[in-house]
Amino acid sequence: MTEYRLISEPPADADVEAAFEWYESERPGLGLEFLDELRAAYNRIADGPHKYQELRGGIRRALLRRFPYAVYFAIEGEVVVVVAVLHASRDPAEWQRRRGQHL
Repeated sequence: MTEYRLISEPPADADVEAAFEWYESERPGLGLEFLDELRAAYNRIADGPHKYQELRGGIRRALLRRFPYAVYFAIEGEVVVVVAVLHASRDPAEWQRRRGQHL
């Protein structure tokens, strides 16, 4: 079985930072809980990225279990590239715009 390495693009890192800060402002410690859930999602993705349905243009989506966020990622060889971590209420076309910049 292939082991995948996961990397995150800077815009996805900014998504995570913004979500962390918002959750921390709601309740101290909640941001850390969000990061723990995101880390678990990243591990699930790295363990089997092909089990997630391809949406369009090679992008796949994994939903967080506890928080209303989705991780949008591409598989490039043995690397998983996270292009966005978006709240469910955000325009899903955002990952398409970012993917265009990534190519």
